[in-house]
Amino acid sequence: MSSPPPPKRRDRTHFLYLAVIVAVVLGVAVGFAFPEFAKQLKPLGTGFVALIKMMIVPIIFCTIVLGIGSVAKAAKVGRVGLIALGYFLLMSTFALAIGLVVGNLLHPGEGMHLDPTAAATAQEQAAEAGGHGTVDFLLGIIPESMASAFTSGSVLQALLVALLAGFALQKMGPAGEPLLRAIGHLQKLVFRILAMIMWAAPVGAFGAIAAVVGETGWAALKGLAVIMLGFYATCLLFVVCVLGSVLWLAARVNLFQLLRYLGREFLLIVSTSSSESALPRLIAKMEHLGVSKPVVGITVPTGYSFNLDGTAIYLTMATLFIATAQGDSLSIGEQVSLLVFMIIASKGAAGVSGAGIATLAGGLQSHRPELVDGVGFILGIDRFMSEARAVTNFAGNAVATVLIGTWTKEFDRDQANRVFAGRDPFNEATLVDDHAAPEIPEQPRDKQLQPV
Repeated sequence: MSSPPPPKRRDRTHFLYLAVIVAVVLGVAVGFAFPEFAKQLKPLGTGFVALIKMMIVPIIFCTIVLGIGSVAKAAKVGRVGLIALGYFLLMSTFALAIGLVVGNLLHPGEGMHLDPTAAATAQEQAAEAGGHGTVDFLLGIIPESMASAFTSGSVLQALLVALLAGFALQKMGPAGEPLLRAIGHLQKLVFRILAMIMWAAPVGAFGAIAAVVGETGWAALKGLAVIMLGFYATCLLFVVCVLGSVLWLAARVNLFQLLRYLGREFLLIVSTSSSESALPRLIAKMEHLGVSKPVVGITVPTGYSFNLDGTAIYLTMATLFIATAQGDSLSIGEQVSLLVFMIIASKGAAGVSGAGIATLAGGLQSHRPELVDGVGFILGIDRFMSEARAVTNFAGNAVATVLIGTWTKEFDRDQANRVFAGRDPFNEATLVDDHAAPEIPEQPRDKQLQPV
């Protein structure tokens, strides 16, 4: 007779995220009541995001090496990558088209007169962003050394080194199994450190929200309400109608169940205005949901650089706003060519708060320099627009991971049903999904990845 299962430990992280909500409300109140003091709290939010970003490279490395190392055939990994890139390109095109349609219908910025003196900061950011072309981007993926890939903070450099290490361990066969086991233990350590860092989330959220409210206030928002509301509505339309429909038709997964499962991650993104702060947790949660390690390890990090749905919508509407507000409307041909350029230029910066404004300024500087002055005016609400931008990017990557797992037959639907029904809750203490970890060498390395 089997012994009864051990009692479940109480999920104390529930109180952590309640504290984050309280911290956000207090941050807003302090920002309005004591704006000068609130501006000085910005380092609290910056420090918390820096702690999270510190963990991204080791988590990506461990996840990808374990995923690729546990697959018998390298062709399977290449197939996942090709499907992912094709899907990202298609979705970015959809986002671009929706942004263009809504922007041309709303005519944001109509009747406004921008102050050219507000463009000093934008010109500086344009100079920084405008010097990076496609060739520089591709060469930048290659690190100066294998060690520098872990210290530069570049997601794509870490991705390249992890892919090479994963394929090398795959070729080593049984000789590489001790190394895979060691990396598996390292992954558990890294996620445990991340779980500890998460307890600083209320402090980081309080500082970030208080600072932005103190700096911005209501004055900067009054004349920009149309583009803000239009942008938020467009992002919502894209996530619910486009992503929701594709997810249901292709994978028979309810979008709202998936979004509810990732609710804590969305709260973290809103409080920090950076989708990168939730990247490690997205990796862990997608594995727990039933998507195989190779699919998660390739799709999520790559999506953070190439799946820029929210950024595409933002660049579209912001460009139309600036052009219309300066009385220099763009033709459809000019809109498409300019925005395609900016989408390419924005690769690798999707998770960084404020990267969108630099990409916008750089694109205008390259194609229509006379419009750059208008970027200075939109700086006042960029922080608020980056909230929706980051949330949309994050939702797009979560949906993409489930879809690609379904198309490659690497998605355990029964596990997903258990998770959505609450029968298999995510372990917030370790952030590691033990049931999906590779078992080495008890079973063949390709057995655990059989199609479901």
